[in-house]
Amino acid sequence: MQKSLLITGGAGFIGSHVVRRFLTSFEGYRIVNLDALTYAGNLENLLDVEHNNNYVFVRGDIADTALLASLFQEYDFEGVVHLAAESHVDRSITNPLEFVRTNVLGTVNLLNAARNQWGVETSARRFYHVSTDEVYGSLGAEGLFTEETPYDPRSPYSASKASSDHFVRAWYHTYGLPVVISNCSNNYGANQFPEKLLPLAIHNIQHHKPVPIYGDGRYTRDWLWVEDHARAIEVVYRKGVIGETYNIGGFNEWQNIDLIHALCRIMDQKLGRPAGDSANLITFVKDRPGHDKRYAIDATRIATELGWKPSVTFEQGLEKTVDWYLANTQWLEHVTSGAYQQYYKDQYASR
Repeated sequence: MQKSLLITGGAGFIGSHVVRRFLTSFEGYRIVNLDALTYAGNLENLLDVEHNNNYVFVRGDIADTALLASLFQEYDFEGVVHLAAESHVDRSITNPLEFVRTNVLGTVNLLNAARNQWGVETSARRFYHVSTDEVYGSLGAEGLFTEETPYDPRSPYSASKASSDHFVRAWYHTYGLPVVISNCSNNYGANQFPEKLLPLAIHNIQHHKPVPIYGDGRYTRDWLWVEDHARAIEVVYRKGVIGETYNIGGFNEWQNIDLIHALCRIMDQKLGRPAGDSANLITFVKDRPGHDKRYAIDATRIATELGWKPSVTFEQGLEKTVDWYLANTQWLEHVTSGAYQQYYKDQYASR
């Protein structure tokens, strides 16, 4: 019988890169992608692998307990890589209950489905929960988030992810479910839904539209190229110690305003525009509530214990990202139509 792995949220930004990597790396395995195809889930992200013999797509919601039970019974998954989540802070402020439903209840449903199917025979099993550095709260000017940093979530999104992390650890300690967790910094790269900073800015610069920057633009984030994250997820899945947590970061701290100026310089070069043309589009907008000032990941543990480190500098990754979006304008146009336009209008009104 062919072994099977379940990836939840595999049609999303990070998930699609993980699906593609696992299809290549786990030879002889069937990869089952479970995704509800909400606004950020897009099967166009996986057009190149949709006909692979070892790939199965299932449209479904992790809040559907009956569906989860049937999938675990049908495929008897050897492992789970759980990425399905509502993930945008602004949307969590507008609709926090949706984040509780998916990120908390959905995760618990998935934990129960795995526990019910696997029973006590878990030596060859693994439940891998992918989380975020936002659960740690906000840093001052100094210091880094480590795996021992106390949780201090500041938004409905980060609170829902912190809760899901706690439930995953509880299922490990209470029921012996073989879990690993990772908390990652901001991802960037191909196929990211353009509510996020970089694809939004790339799209707007292309079309000579204002590039919205929250507050004074001095918010600092650590940036991780999504393909390096997918590689880290494979490493943690294969080699991570059961019950442990691994922080994954890019060792790339940038203030938002500096990041956008770097992007503007690349866009001017790629589009053949005069230097400074794109930077003229920068528009400061009203800050969002509870905006964390700085995130920064200490990824020493995954580097020293599991041998992972980023493969590109931020500048290299940013140029690769710009090249992809400029070469895939049709993809971007498809996801920036309809309901998204109204959300954009509501969210980024200039102050």
